[in-house]
Amino acid sequence: MLTILGFVMIAAFLALIMMKKMSPMAALVLIPALFCVLVGQGAHLGDYVLKGIGDLAPTAAMLMFAIIYFGVMIDVGLFDPIVRSILKFCKADPVRVVVGTALLAAIVSLDGDGSTTFMITVSALYPLYKRLKMSLVVMTGVAATANGVMNTLPWGGPTARAATALKLDAGDIFVPMIPALAVGLVAVFALAYVLGRRERKRLGVLTLGDAGLVTEAVPEKETEEVLVGAGSGGTGRTPADARPTTGGAGTGSDDATATGPGSEVQADDDDGLQVLDPQRATLRPKLYWFNAALTLALLTLLILQVLPIPVLFLLGAALALTVNFPHMKDQKARVAAHAENVLNVSGMVFAAAVFTGVLTGTGMVEHMARWLVSGIPDALGPHMGIVTGVLSIPLTYFMSNDGFYFGIVPILAEAGAAHGVAPIEIARASLVGQALHMSSPLVPAVYVLVGMAKVEFGDHTKFTVKWAALTSLVVLCAGVLFGIL
Repeated sequence: MLTILGFVMIAAFLALIMMKKMSPMAALVLIPALFCVLVGQGAHLGDYVLKGIGDLAPTAAMLMFAIIYFGVMIDVGLFDPIVRSILKFCKADPVRVVVGTALLAAIVSLDGDGSTTFMITVSALYPLYKRLKMSLVVMTGVAATANGVMNTLPWGGPTARAATALKLDAGDIFVPMIPALAVGLVAVFALAYVLGRRERKRLGVLTLGDAGLVTEAVPEKETEEVLVGAGSGGTGRTPADARPTTGGAGTGSDDATATGPGSEVQADDDDGLQVLDPQRATLRPKLYWFNAALTLALLTLLILQVLPIPVLFLLGAALALTVNFPHMKDQKARVAAHAENVLNVSGMVFAAAVFTGVLTGTGMVEHMARWLVSGIPDALGPHMGIVTGVLSIPLTYFMSNDGFYFGIVPILAEAGAAHGVAPIEIARASLVGQALHMSSPLVPAVYVLVGMAKVEFGDHTKFTVKWAALTSLVVLCAGVLFGIL
């Protein structure tokens, strides 16, 4: 009974958010609360929720101070050179823009933190996507999938969890998987190229003039206009209608807003175009190298795990605010500028705590896992590595990494051992599903991504799941072909 209700609860949650009948925050809270009552454990709902909140509180704290830290770094201009470099590389070509999205997300993912990756990627590319009227779900989908593949780094989380759960060395798990993961990353770039070609076909090949004016250069089919519906909510305009911007600063409005990828932006009233203002008052050019060194030191300490991640970001945010904005009034203004993102993301984390708390506390997760494992035919026993890889794709989407690696992987390893499959093979196979996991509604970082990109979570899910699942299958097939699994 718990098994059936568990699957029904997950299906109901996904259906409601993808059909936009409920917001993700409301669905994460109300649906598990209802099912907790249905299974006859309503009296324990408070205990389950508090347990879930306790487990996710460090994550909420990390995201809160990471948003403030990188928000301040965006305000002071640390990433402005990246934006300029990407603009120069992309040259308003949709193919280059989407491939550049995958490249930037993959590079930044080396720090092992998804929220950092998404903040930097969206901050750098959001203005360009909006200016070219490209689909924003393409940006979120590609960034999430690239980060998912890179999330398998030993300091990224999943590999460390698998090593801890099965008492293995993280290096022994990760290093042999490098060829398969490399193929997965190539698949992400291939996906980015295909999606970029689609955008080019839809929009035409554009050029971005010195003044930032978008004009049509070599349309592939439409010669009269560039279609601009997706990603902007518009009904279609010709590039000549786009308002020019100078050096990335909008001319449609003189009022700065505190929302979107950067807090100091100017907006086009018609397009909702937001770009970083190169003349904004928050720039600190004299402190550029200090901020760069501080960020590099922070990421190094994060990778080395010298201190817990929430503590590192807390200290980093406090130091960044104090040095860049020594006056109390300015510090308050910077915190207030990013308060919306902080509130949205931390709220989603605590809402997700209700979902995970009920799913785990009622025993639904355990019953679902055991049902899946018991349904594996004996003939597949010697191939438990492949079976684990296949199961990791849906299970890491519907579960937290902690629940999967500490609750499910040991069961799969035990089943594999009975058929002579080494635990190390099970551990490697468990990494396969991470490309899809990063778009899970139970991953707090994904709300940073969709929130900053102003994309509905349901739209992101519908677009990304199929491509991320395909990428995971590519990693699995590569692992089998290379004899890793």
